[in-house]
Amino acid sequence: MSGSSPGTPPGDSGNDDRAGSEEDTGAPQTPSPDPSRTASDSDGVTIEDDGLVRWFLKSNDENVTVARDVLSSVAIVAVVAILLFGVSGIWPPLVAVESGSMEPNMHRGDLIFVVDEGRFAGDDTAADTGVVTLERGQANDYTKFGNPGDVIVFRPNGNPAKTPVIHRAHFWVDDGERWVETKGSEAIVGDATCREVPNCPAPHAGFVTKGDNNPGYDQTGGGADTTVVKPEWVTGKAQYRIPWLGHVRLTVDRLFGGMVVPSSPASTLDTQLAHPDPTTATPAGPAAGLESSEELAGVAGLAGGGIALAAGRYRS
Repeated sequence: MSGSSPGTPPGDSGNDDRAGSEEDTGAPQTPSPDPSRTASDSDGVTIEDDGLVRWFLKSNDENVTVARDVLSSVAIVAVVAILLFGVSGIWPPLVAVESGSMEPNMHRGDLIFVVDEGRFAGDDTAADTGVVTLERGQANDYTKFGNPGDVIVFRPNGNPAKTPVIHRAHFWVDDGERWVETKGSEAIVGDATCREVPNCPAPHAGFVTKGDNNPGYDQTGGGADTTVVKPEWVTGKAQYRIPWLGHVRLTVDRLFGGMVVPSSPASTLDTQLAHPDPTTATPAGPAAGLESSEELAGVAGLAGGGIALAAGRYRS
């Protein structure tokens, strides 16, 4: 009598079970993908095992690496900016020189580190300011950027809409002083009298200023269009010069018209007036305004490209 073997259901040969069992136990199995694991599992770092922060810091994924580098650069620039602001006391602490009226001691495209005028004051400052004038610097051997006296940053006529000017403070005058006759250099004003030049007598107390490469005082029409500079118009004084780095700031401003890095409108100073016979210019060393090469290296290291972009645009 024919039929199925005892214990074996009809239609089941038993061989299929054995074949299926062999497949289950002997063939390599491909695990199901775990959605919680990422492409960076190859470096042994996963969000599930290590957490989001450690994964972001350790992952070798290309996109993560790029994002990490960008954020690191931004963080470094931010820290440097905070440190520079802490030292200088003003913002921006770096300014790009846009013209040549301070040559050869400052050049167009230089980046200048500036500080609040009350900081790092020398001996024999003028009035209640932290500024040493050229007149007083000659007496006590105080020099900045190749010549006696401080180089100050100021708003022409106190106008916040004008690009700040960076020129040397030559001397202090009192309200009503006939300074052309009492303190003006004969080499600059000649035999002119107070009646023959603008801003004399002095309309108020303040500084008479001049670009090192300009033929005359700013207050006599020889440079920046300004009257005697009041102390409250002074926004800072120059400390160190970083050659060429200011070109980054000026180039961006020229290409984008101030849209990326806003700046004040340019003043009406004609830079062609800022170039007298070069034989009359005071010569300066290769690192004018820097007290040592170590200071140059330190400041240049701090002033990265991002800081240069944030620098102000100042006219010399």
